[in-house]
Amino acid sequence: MATASVKFARLAALKPVRAPAVSTTERRAPEEADIVARLLGAEVNRNHHGEHLSIRNWYSTPQFEQPSEAAIELLSCVRDESLSRRMQSALENPEKWLFLDTETTGLAGGTGTYAFLVGLGWWDAGGLQIEQFFMRDFAEEYSLLYELAGRIAERPVLVTFNGKAFDWPLLESRFTMTRSIPLPKLAGHLDLLHPSRALWRMRLGSVRLIELERQVLDAERLGWRREDDVASALIPQYYFDYLRGGSAAPIAGVVRHNQMDLRGLGALLGKMNSLLTEEAASNLEMEGLDLFGLSRFLQRRGKAVRAQETCAEAIERGLPIEQDERARRELAQMARRRGDHERAAGIWQGLVKSPEYGAEACERLAMHFEREEKDLRRALQYAEMGVKKLRQKTARSRDPLASARLARQIDRLDRRIARLKRRETQRGALRLLVEGVG
Repeated sequence: MATASVKFARLAALKPVRAPAVSTTERRAPEEADIVARLLGAEVNRNHHGEHLSIRNWYSTPQFEQPSEAAIELLSCVRDESLSRRMQSALENPEKWLFLDTETTGLAGGTGTYAFLVGLGWWDAGGLQIEQFFMRDFAEEYSLLYELAGRIAERPVLVTFNGKAFDWPLLESRFTMTRSIPLPKLAGHLDLLHPSRALWRMRLGSVRLIELERQVLDAERLGWRREDDVASALIPQYYFDYLRGGSAAPIAGVVRHNQMDLRGLGALLGKMNSLLTEEAASNLEMEGLDLFGLSRFLQRRGKAVRAQETCAEAIERGLPIEQDERARRELAQMARRRGDHERAAGIWQGLVKSPEYGAEACERLAMHFEREEKDLRRALQYAEMGVKKLRQKTARSRDPLASARLARQIDRLDRRIARLKRRETQRGALRLLVEGVG
């Protein structure tokens, strides 16, 4: 049952669309001669740094979905525990989230790269409010950055896709180069690229936002299509052509592209919320590869029990042979860490014939029968079988580093074999002594 705070949060998401916050910015309709502003349906924003264009649109999809505590905890998790706690605290209030995506004059970044279009989005009235700032020439950058700083001050938790590596560092450098507009401080920054890789790269290969929309989000059902979308690689050239007096029509396509990216961000976060919320995820029809990706994501974030259950479900639903063996290996490792040695041994026995993991399975079984079962003879059989498999792999290897690694594994197993033989000899001698005394 939803808690009172969750119910109130859901009601808050249904409030009427808020008017823009009061600021020193003046807004006016574009002049007749301002072709690009009229084409984009933009208004002209003016502050003490100059002018830029602003385009505002509200979309009913994707719909706001109250984030679960489990999802927030998992998405906030990093190696630094104090940073995880701060991030988790920042994400608890969706009213402070600000989706951000930029279109720039270059895809490589650098001090000569400008963000000529900055798209922002936030949850409002149960849907997504989008505001985009566009500079008609480079002289409007200060005005745009000043307005952006105000928006970030209102909502200091950024949500991006590859924004930690590209969008935000670029904007940081642009703020720094103005020497007059302070860099806004972030309360948190959630980048969805890395969770997307963990969850879906195994099935999709490419986790570009456009691929996620097509293969994971069902963007057409959500109300937008990419058939006429502009290619990201062409966007800088479209802007330079416009600055040189070319047609403004391609700029309208760039603005639509940016809008769809922002809507995709909102939908992607909602999808992740469903997957990472245990109760919701159990009711979802998911492919085996996606479940395996989710299992690995959970495992890296310390959710061992749920990771093991999810991995077992992935195997049950079916995986390609290579990933099936990989999943079984990870399932065996998780069982061993939890102290379920019998289950781990059963899984390893199923992997003995695997070309990839057979040698490792033999070594693990040798350890199991020596330590847990006290069956030295079977432990010795698996250890010798493991050495044989490793020598076969060494003979086929053409990689010096791989050969060196295999040699170390062989040496480790050889020492185990020698120890097992000594213990078996000692045990045999002791048995003969006891029988002789009897």
